[in-house]
This record gives sequence, structure tokens and C-alpha cells, in this order.
Amino acid sequence: MVANRGEIALRVMRTAREMGIRTVAVYSEPDRNSPHVLFADEAYLIGPAPSSQSYLRGDYLIELCLRHGIDAIHPGYGFLSENAGFARAVEQAGLILVGPSAISMDLMGNKLSAKKAVSDFNIPMVPGTPGAISDMAEARKVAESIGFPVLLKAAAGGGGKGMRVVNASSEFEEQLQLAQNEARSAFGDDAVFIEKYIGSPRHIEIQIMGDQHDNVVYLFERECSIQRRHQKLVEEAPSSCLTPEIRKAMGEAAVRVAKACHYYGAGTVEFLVDEDLNYYFLEMNTRLQVEHPVTEMITGLDLVRLQIEVAEGKALSFKQEDLKIHGHSIELRICAEDPRNNFLPDIGKLERYIRPQGTGVRVDDGYEQGMDIPIHYDPMIAKLVVHAETRELAMDRMIRAIAEYDIRGFATTLPFGTFVMQHEAFRSGHFDTKFIERYFKPELLDSQSDELVEIAALAAVLFQDQVKKGGPAAATASSTAAPTGGMSAWRMRRS
Repeated sequence: MVANRGEIALRVMRTAREMGIRTVAVYSEPDRNSPHVLFADEAYLIGPAPSSQSYLRGDYLIELCLRHGIDAIHPGYGFLSENAGFARAVEQAGLILVGPSAISMDLMGNKLSAKKAVSDFNIPMVPGTPGAISDMAEARKVAESIGFPVLLKAAAGGGGKGMRVVNASSEFEEQLQLAQNEARSAFGDDAVFIEKYIGSPRHIEIQIMGDQHDNVVYLFERECSIQRRHQKLVEEAPSSCLTPEIRKAMGEAAVRVAKACHYYGAGTVEFLVDEDLNYYFLEMNTRLQVEHPVTEMITGLDLVRLQIEVAEGKALSFKQEDLKIHGHSIELRICAEDPRNNFLPDIGKLERYIRPQGTGVRVDDGYEQGMDIPIHYDPMIAKLVVHAETRELAMDRMIRAIAEYDIRGFATTLPFGTFVMQHEAFRSGHFDTKFIERYFKPELLDSQSDELVEIAALAAVLFQDQVKKGGPAAATASSTAAPTGGMSAWRMRRS
């Protein structure tokens, strides 16, 4: 059973089919006709649209497995993927979870317990409190000793929720209360701790893979610094800033983190990297990441296949020294969001949907033309991934692929992707998590669109001029004549 929906459900099912494993889809009422439901060998309705009444019904999912002879569950990412209680219930029911143990999830699912677990393994840590704040006066003293600005962070959860920057002692109490309220609302846990605020870091994560025989390897890094609201939009592998020596040191640190919690399966160890390339442990994600395709592209490995093999009890078939980086890969998360309006969700009907194709282009998605994008779930509708021999070629390939991707019915992050790929800070590799704050303004997308229209119009005029003069374009025009009057399809699609 793939206990998920959309692109990740379809992604897992495709690998399972290659391995000769029958798959079962689960779906909520609005997802009844989703591609993952149609692709699976079996499918079961699990409830109405709200996640709490469908995809988060762990007990019911386990009951379905027992009733229909399903022996394993892949949780994908999100929903139940990092729920230690669910992992424990799966194990107690005699089923296999394609993921780490409940013990590992417990240790790494809470940022404070994760810090404690790795503290004896020589992992660089951001200065801060070892535990949750319980005494306001003492917490203020700690913050002052660290030095403002400091960061207040929720111990549970992630995604930027329960996170506040405190710039001065005078605002400490107010920001603490706001952080605790947000953490309580999002995670049911108001535990908050203090860290030194690193103003302009790179967000770099290391992909690890471990088996149940104490073998752990790192599959290099992913650069995830292009973010809005502490959530990633563009990811790439490898990072443009790491030296081979730092890459090795970070990879080995990630392996030590994994061994600190006896980890097996796919996992990600996240680090903050400052301007001097000092790196600090941030957290561990005990699941498959959204951005795992860029790692697959540069290593040639299928991470889902490895997950399933590890869950079956198989040992890893390769060692660290066998792994090499091949080329460069970039991923753009295509979300139903309006970058012209603070990236707010802009869902609707997928009126037109044409995917890009060609060498080095991969699209992981879970929608088809004519479908509605439901408001109840994450607004990401697809992941556009490219791979090329060099970073520069990968950026150019992404620009081409975005231009080919035709999505109509609502705003998406596609034009923002072009903006990033063309920006000098990104192309030079000199950027950090403040990229959007520093460089992005919605009106820049409009000027970018105007430029494209002007280029298309000029190209069309030159083309027609060639045709009239009987130049090289004449033969092309006669062989591609259509009811468009000779106007290029490229221009028509954008006019």
C-alpha cells in the first residue's frame, strides 16, 4: 500500500511495478480519478477530503492491509511518513513499514531529542539551549549570552512553523509567546528552544541510506537555499559552494547522525552552512524527501527501490567508495501558487497541461489535464527535474523545459523558476536562504514576460520576412504550414 496521494504515490508505484510488486492505492473523495488511483492494481476509498478523515487515518489504513492481504506500507512524504506512533502500530500489526524504525523516528522527530542523540558523535551544533524553555528569565539570560539576534524554534514539526527571530532583548517575551502559540496550534506541542541566529546561511542536506545490517552511506548533498516561508522551491545537486573536502566531512557527519539513532532506510540530515563554510547540524528527516530525484539523477540510483530492498532485509549492494557524482541536476517545485501575490495558493481547474520533454528532463507529477487541484492538500502539483553534464548546462536546460511546460487555469511557480535560473546570484552560485528577500520582486516577472513576448514577436516578423523573400525560412514555412497563417507555435502559445 502506498499511504499517500499525487506524484509521490505514483512515483513509488512505478518502481514497485518494475520490481514485480503489486500496489494498492488509497484515495479521498476528491482524488477518486487521480492518476495514482488508476495506476495501482487495487484502490480503496478511505474518506472525505480532509486529511484527518482520510490520509491520516492510520488505524483504518492498517485495518485495510490486514483485511486485503497487504503486507507492506510505503508512506511517501508528509501525512504519516514521520509519525512514530503509526510506525509502531504497523510493526505491532505484523506489517512492514518501508521506512525507519519507530525508535529512530522518535529520536529524530523532535529537534531537542535529535540534538541530544547526536551530541556525543562529534557533530557541529548551532549554539543554543539544550532543552525547551521553561523559565522566561533564565531563557532571556541564555539569549543574551549567545548574543542577539537569536532564533526561537519549535521542538516538534518543521516547515518554518513555530519559528521566530528575536533581534533584541526587549522583544524576547512577545516573540516567545508567538512562537509557543504557533507551535501549539501546528503540532499540539508548545516546546520551544533557542539557537544562535545565522543570518544568511546556505541550507544544505545530505542524503543517507542505511540497511538493517549496520551499513550506512551518504549519497552526497542537495542545495536547498531557494525558499519561501522556510519551504524549498528550488533544489540542486551537487551544491555550488562545497569543496570535495567539506562534502566528505559533511557526509561522514551525516553518517554519524544516522548511526546515533541506529537508522535504516532513506533519510536526510540537514545542515546550515555559514559564509565561511562552517556547517551546523539542523535536523534529520526520517523519510524520503520531495527533492530526492536530483540525488537519483547524479548517482544513477533509484532511492525507492533501495528503500524497498532495505525493508525486505537486504544489505546495501554498494559501498561508499563505489559512489560518484555524475553531472548536475536541478529541481523546481511547480506549485499552484501565485509568485506575484506573495506565493499564495491559487488553485483551480487544470485547463491545459502539456509537459516538457527531451534529453535530461524528468517530470514527477500526479495530475492530468481537466482535473481540479483540491484546496485540502499541499499546492505542489509537479516536480520538474533536469540533468546535464555541468551546472550551467543544467540551468539552461531548466529554462528550456520551463518554456515548454504549458499549464493554464491558475498561477504557478514556473515563471519564478525562470527568474531564478536567469539571475546572476544563482548562476554564479553566490546566494543563500535570503535569495527571495534580496532579489525577488513580483514586477520583475512582468518585465520578464514582456521581454519574452517582444522576442517572440521579433522572431515571428523576421521569420515572415524570410518567407516573403524566399530565404531559408521559406522551406520551413511550406513544410509546417497550418491555419495559423505562418505564426510560430511558440509565439501562439504565449500570445
